[in-house]
Amino acid sequence: MPRKLALAHAPTPLWRNEALDALIGAEVWVKRDDASAGAEAGNKIRKLEYLLAGALDRGAGTVITCGAAQSNHARATAILAASLGLRSVLFLRTPNPAEPPPILGNLLLDRMVGADVRFITPAEYTRRGEVMAAAKTEIEHTGEPAYVIPEGGSNGLGSLGYVDAMGEVREQLDLGIGGGPEPYDVVVHACGSGGTAAGVALGASHWKTANSTLAVAVCDDRAYFEKVTARIIAEARALEPTLGEPGPLVIDDRFKGPAYGVMSDEQLHFLVDIARRTGLILDPVYSGKALFALAHLDPKPKRVLFIHTGGLAGLLGVPEALSGAI
Repeated sequence: MPRKLALAHAPTPLWRNEALDALIGAEVWVKRDDASAGAEAGNKIRKLEYLLAGALDRGAGTVITCGAAQSNHARATAILAASLGLRSVLFLRTPNPAEPPPILGNLLLDRMVGADVRFITPAEYTRRGEVMAAAKTEIEHTGEPAYVIPEGGSNGLGSLGYVDAMGEVREQLDLGIGGGPEPYDVVVHACGSGGTAAGVALGASHWKTANSTLAVAVCDDRAYFEKVTARIIAEARALEPTLGEPGPLVIDDRFKGPAYGVMSDEQLHFLVDIARRTGLILDPVYSGKALFALAHLDPKPKRVLFIHTGGLAGLLGVPEALSGAI
């Protein structure tokens, strides 16, 4: 297994709430990866334990990554890079870079830790690989290595973080935590770049944590993510040959809502209802849509592991998103 850093506050809790079970119509155990650290918390930290180790092993002084303006991944990368003495360059997508978004939420945290934030248009973002490669060349002209981390930290190396997460859950189940020791019927989580889905599918099978994986797409479509996750799974297995075939992985693209980062009125009211009846705070981009999907599955699985991937800072960056529902 490639080297990793110890950056997450692990193991993260397995949390259950009777009101949540009643709302969803299943026994739901929430893997609280929103509690994986402080301001850098969320699912990305597990991927970054491997990716930032890779950056340090190559002698990099700067890491380069990308995302939306309120990217949780970019924020986690910037904060963790600062903690390791690395600089960060963030290419963030926004409709008009000449009029950048307000410094709220994730953007506020990016700025606080000194990230070099570079706004790019959606058209430029379609060429993000080229854009980041050009920045790497530019930085390395100064004589200092730089390291590119893909969107969402989603490659074979990053996905190993969620292979480990499924091993962590197996240890909890063996201790009788989370309703163990039997595996869950399914692991459910949001899917925005494919790395978490690939790691969960591999890890759930390897550690016998769950019988299947359901990744709820929040952008793109099922065909796109089937290709992406297949590539990432192949990369991960090349890095760690002891990993066998992944368990069943289903990509569900029916619950994306009106657009990436935008919820329907029904989804918004669901998000607020969950908060008021259970105290569980979900974001409108990722975990909120994934839990909404779980609530609307037919038939429903009996016993579920739901991964809360974080996103609180992003929620606080777009307060107007919930204005019609609270």
